[in-house]
Amino acid sequence: MTDPERATKILLTEAEMPRQWYNLLADLPTPPPPVLHPGTLQPVGPDDLSPLFPMALILQEVATDRYVDIPEEVLDVYRLWRPSPLFRAHRLEKALGTPAKIFYKYEGVSPAGSHKPNTAVPQAYYNAQAGITRLTTETGAGQWGTSLAFACAQYGLDCEIWQVRASYDQKPYRKIMIETFGGTVHPSPSELTNAGRAILAANPDSPGSLGIAISEAVEVAAQDPNTNYALGSVLNHVLLHQTIIGEEALRQFAQIGMTPDVIVGCTGGGSNFGGLTFPFLREKLAGRMDPVIRAVEPASCPSLTKGVYAYDFGDTAGMTPLMKMHTLGHDFIPDPIHAGGLRYHGMSPLISHVYELGLIEAVAKSQQDCFAAGVQFARTEGIVPAPEPTHALAACVDEALRCKETGEEKVILTALCGHGHLDLAAYGAYLAGDLVDHELSRDEIAEFVAALPAVPA
Repeated sequence: MTDPERATKILLTEAEMPRQWYNLLADLPTPPPPVLHPGTLQPVGPDDLSPLFPMALILQEVATDRYVDIPEEVLDVYRLWRPSPLFRAHRLEKALGTPAKIFYKYEGVSPAGSHKPNTAVPQAYYNAQAGITRLTTETGAGQWGTSLAFACAQYGLDCEIWQVRASYDQKPYRKIMIETFGGTVHPSPSELTNAGRAILAANPDSPGSLGIAISEAVEVAAQDPNTNYALGSVLNHVLLHQTIIGEEALRQFAQIGMTPDVIVGCTGGGSNFGGLTFPFLREKLAGRMDPVIRAVEPASCPSLTKGVYAYDFGDTAGMTPLMKMHTLGHDFIPDPIHAGGLRYHGMSPLISHVYELGLIEAVAKSQQDCFAAGVQFARTEGIVPAPEPTHALAACVDEALRCKETGEEKVILTALCGHGHLDLAAYGAYLAGDLVDHELSRDEIAEFVAALPAVPA
């Protein structure tokens, strides 16, 4: 067993990489509310989803089995970067003067530089197996679009991506990276779709949103039988694929004989948070450990902490089924913060349900606090984090400073879900003092949730 006090990098061998994804639905005390057809308000069936997804992913979306085997062809690609390392942040602990032990599972080692290939690769694989030749998708900061372009290249698929206009303009090198992997990128809203043209007609200067980009990608996929749509977060099968993060982390903590007391993850749609925490939540539900599990979201897009729990569309144009989730309303256009991957109006229905059950808690953080934590992390640990995981880092710093006051030696875990090498303009704005915080008010939220679809209780 590795000495837990001296360990800095805790590694697994390829042979120790998990060979199954974990499905939290098998262990919840009550199932989440069903996804509804917007026309009939009845639960959707496989036929309703088949125009967008291959049957293998549809079956994973509704699966209740505790574990799902990872195909060998997917494991072959995973081995390019998995298992990912678990680090202990000794230097950050020292800088904070805290008795807490801070660990981070580093997903920035993937080809795309984030956790997103964990689901992009299996999604591309299952679509290729089904004979699909092209995938469409949306992307915010570009991590998901980059990942899907990479994954499509592994299986010979074309990849077409609508990127939120604010992020498209802020992050030009992300577009180049996507194109290097073989993908095609359009700023969203675009003139290429009915959904995009309608938005631009109403607001030619629209900064876009993930909801708008989803509408455009879904519209194009639905018109071509050889094209499917791929989603980078929110849905059950996406979170299922990401659980390899938490499964590896459990094995790494076993190596050093520790268990986390507090687990912190950033949340936009929920894939990184679910991937890290769901395996630990299984252990918590079984009584084998009892960590506090904390979701962290932007104060400018606070779906969990200020949104309503209601049925809503996953996109702006209302082309998706209705999902019961914490939402700010599908018409909500987020402030163009630099954490583009967290600018989504809704939270994963599964995470929303877990939050309603009281199994996790949530907090919201401002841009200034997050970038301050990101800079401190870079100066102590040597990794420039993407803007999204700086939200979790800020909450980790808060927890570590509370431990400094109380003297508690808590074990804190987070997932550093991506590096910030292509987000340096955001750090430049922070260092120059040009970042402006925007906290969404309840009056602003009320305006958007007033337009939620009517669904009888």
